[in-house]
Amino acid sequence: MQKDDIQKTLTFLREHSPKRNFKQGVDCVVILRNVDLKRPEEQVDVYATLPFARGKEIKICGIVGAELRDQAKSNCDFMILSDDFLRYEGNKKAIKKLANKYQYFIAQAALMPQIAKVFGRVLGPKQKMPNPKAGCVVPPNANLKPLVEKLKKTVRVMAKTTPVIQISVGNESQPDAELVENAFAVYNAAAHAVKDEKYNIKETLLKFTMSPAYKVGGELVVKQATEKTKPVAHEPKATAPASEAKPKKSPKKKTE
Repeated sequence: MQKDDIQKTLTFLREHSPKRNFKQGVDCVVILRNVDLKRPEEQVDVYATLPFARGKEIKICGIVGAELRDQAKSNCDFMILSDDFLRYEGNKKAIKKLANKYQYFIAQAALMPQIAKVFGRVLGPKQKMPNPKAGCVVPPNANLKPLVEKLKKTVRVMAKTTPVIQISVGNESQPDAELVENAFAVYNAAAHAVKDEKYNIKETLLKFTMSPAYKVGGELVVKQATEKTKPVAHEPKATAPASEAKPKKSPKKKTE
């Protein structure tokens, strides 16, 4: 799949999607084939950093000790110190609020056993536990600023139960170039995460929040793109203006 294919599909999507009274998201959908998701080794679960932000606020919570207190306070949207764990222990309601409000949780590595005990039962099922794959488990001397900036453009590419990956790559108000680059990054991440790379990808689609999904490089898209690039037919020869047209011969009068 080429970026040009994504651009053509995005153009088609914009032209054929009714305007809504809200800003629609743009999703990239990757459908897999010939993968057995019952086998853990064939499941997809990777993190990809997109070239551009997705036009939505990404909030990050830091769960740290004294060593990272100042950094977490400066760079994260919310901070939980190890001294605060007692306040959350057994308080599922408070932890659910955290899970609903923050997309990523950064944890100081030494605190992970305690974090698993206090927060794991809620964050785990919601796929919000601090994940080393995303770089969210850090040493006490970590630099949190670049990590936070990276996480704001990071998406989780995952297929564990159904062979479908659907990820928001931005919203309709963003420039086409940003949406194309982000969708291409999702496609590449999915391709590199499966055993036979692009041969395990059946098709890739784009959609708005309230629109149908259109196949990248699909028949409708290709047909429209082809029609737009057809050479203009030669115009018919112009006819002479009425004023220049030859006068009709008047019929001859009959002679008696």
